[in-house]
Amino acid sequence: MANEKKTKKAAPKAEVEAKAPAAEAKAPARKAKPAKPVAGPHATLHYLRIAPRKVRLVADHVRGQKVGDALALLKYTPQAAAQPLAKLLRSAVANAEQKGGHVDVDALFVKTLTVDQGPKMRRFMPRAMGRAYRIEKKTSHVYVELGVA
Repeated sequence: MANEKKTKKAAPKAEVEAKAPAAEAKAPARKAKPAKPVAGPHATLHYLRIAPRKVRLVADHVRGQKVGDALALLKYTPQAAAQPLAKLLRSAVANAEQKGGHVDVDALFVKTLTVDQGPKMRRFMPRAMGRAYRIEKKTSHVYVELGVA
């Protein structure tokens, strides 16, 4: 038994070299990653202490409008979410002026406006007979991107 292991010979070097290029040829070529779309002027707002459902009501009115019209609408909207959205929109306009160079502010419009849910703050309310009910205070993440008309 021990002799059989010793007598086993390794493959000649020429065979090993011949097999290596064949293995490389079979390997699939790597695909180029698709280029990420270049985002226009944008701004984000994280951890807004208003439920996303309430923020979306205001965001739906603003989406697709010119920046001037959107700010005028938000100024007279009674919902609490209007003030942070207006501030975010002004921030996106400032980003467009700062990073975009010569941008006509009057030509900007709200291209995308998304409202996502952030983390929930969990609080507890005492109830009858020593019980506690959980109260979830929801937060929102808002993203606005501007386009040039």
